[in-house]
Amino acid sequence: MDKEHVLGHLRAAKSAHIKWVQKAKLLINGIDVKEDSIPVDSTECKFGQWFYSEGQILNALSNNPVECMVKIERLHFNLHDVYMNIFNIYFNKPKDGFFAKLFGKKNSIEDYEADKARQYYVNLEIISKELLEEINRLERRLIAVPEERIKELV
Repeated sequence: MDKEHVLGHLRAAKSAHIKWVQKAKLLINGIDVKEDSIPVDSTECKFGQWFYSEGQILNALSNNPVECMVKIERLHFNLHDVYMNIFNIYFNKPKDGFFAKLFGKKNSIEDYEADKARQYYVNLEIISKELLEEINRLERRLIAVPEERIKELV
């Protein structure tokens, strides 16, 4: 694997994170989003899958302090923790009966619940912004590493 390959995977993981956050925004804006399209578990989303597999290689970069990866992991975990609150508002409600499902009636939430979900989303955006800043730092460090060093890691 060369540096461009590793960078490409990092950028794809970052892009997947951005799409994940956008889906959460659609949900709180009243757009019908499938329950499983926004993974709650931090190891099940595409960013988490990258981070806990190929992303771990970047721990060995000499110019990448261990704290960087620890901070990314903590922020990513916190992000999913906040999303769990939104998920519970929209998806962990008692299911409607047979006729509601048959005629397409979806579970509705109260106005106060929607307000609470929007508050959670504001926090989610703040954490996401900080996470993206850390990912961008990691990307800059990776760019600065010589190609030969990358090949040694992989």
